[in-house]
Amino acid sequence: MRREVLRLAVPAFLALVAEPMFLLADSAIVGYLGTAPLAGLGVASGILLTAVNIFVFLAYGTTAVVSRRLGAGDQKGAVSAGVDGMWLALVLGVVAAAAIAIWAGPLVAVFGTSPEASAEAVTYLRISALGIPPMLVVLAATGVLRGMLDTQTPLVVATVGFTVNALLSLFLVHGVGWGIGGAAWGSVIAQTGMGLALAWVVVRGARQIDASLAFTPAGVLRSAIDGVPLLVRTLALRAVLLVTTWVAAGLGVAELAAHQVAMTVWGALAFALDALAIAAQALTGRALGAGDVAGTRAVTWMMVRWSVWFGLGLGVLIVALHRVIPLGFSSDDAVRTALALTLLVVAVGQPIAGIAFVLDGVLIGAGDARWLAVAQTVFLVAYLPMVLAVWFSGVDGRAGLIWLWIAFTGYMAVRTAGLLWRARGDAWMVTGAAR
Repeated sequence: MRREVLRLAVPAFLALVAEPMFLLADSAIVGYLGTAPLAGLGVASGILLTAVNIFVFLAYGTTAVVSRRLGAGDQKGAVSAGVDGMWLALVLGVVAAAAIAIWAGPLVAVFGTSPEASAEAVTYLRISALGIPPMLVVLAATGVLRGMLDTQTPLVVATVGFTVNALLSLFLVHGVGWGIGGAAWGSVIAQTGMGLALAWVVVRGARQIDASLAFTPAGVLRSAIDGVPLLVRTLALRAVLLVTTWVAAGLGVAELAAHQVAMTVWGALAFALDALAIAAQALTGRALGAGDVAGTRAVTWMMVRWSVWFGLGLGVLIVALHRVIPLGFSSDDAVRTALALTLLVVAVGQPIAGIAFVLDGVLIGAGDARWLAVAQTVFLVAYLPMVLAVWFSGVDGRAGLIWLWIAFTGYMAVRTAGLLWRARGDAWMVTGAAR
């Protein structure tokens, strides 16, 4: 079992680390354009990530469905369900892209940052909206492949995509002189290539087993309905991140810029920790599909233990590099100092986050989406008093940013406690091809 977890988790780890590198690369490249562009990127990336990540059920839900059907011996049904998810991703992506492009200005205005930063954010957002449809296809196709216990193909595509994005963004921003718009175009081109590559892999596999590739309204509608609880869960999670960015925007331009980088670093660490969650989704779905309750329980607690040690290791690494990391993202001393202090809080929260991410993956793989939807909403409600206390305290500048991240770490602790409580029970372990 350990070897199988590692076989899935190691490529997933590398692929997941590559994904947030899109924003890390853009942050590093845009950071040297000035503080206003970096702050604008912070606002735009918060909106853009929300627009994409609210549909993360396209990956998570597809992984669970595909792995369960494979565990029950229905390979053709597993792939067909995955194809339905990819069609749904394309439809949702077009709608989301149009909405973001049309309402970019009003969305940025909600954050109340400076006019200079707002203008940069709108530019980045309108161009980047074009990359939403292919990115949602990437999510759905990745879910299909993970459900089939293939985490190596997404790794290859993510690595190539990041490399192309970094080179294009650097050339378009500093070589051609397109500013923040160049970073956005680099990401769009790379994301489109990734979507086409993963779609081709799934289509080729479907043809080999004669699975249907047609757009079937009933299948797409079923995928959409099944995804509603995970959508609610994700909206609650994104609300946490958005309200955190909203409070950070009132602390000052330098603090918002530092928060943008800190949140991007936290996101990269979250993706790293999510590698075990990806393995948990696939293995839990397959085990429960085959009726193996004991195996499900054993792999769950093994991965929880691993997540704690992994989180501790990442925390130690961030502490060691907390003064070095800021040098790569800004030449502004105020931004560097605020970021260095914030990264210490980020480091402390990594073991806590590791447990939350793994158990989230276990419960998603088990198809426990309805409970997760309710629970994440409760966690959001519990977080609001903590984050609003920072807002109403009147503390701004570096001190305000540090207290904001302490509140965010408190949210992760509440989330972890709730997931541990659920995992200790048996209600989520329903066996069979479908929950």
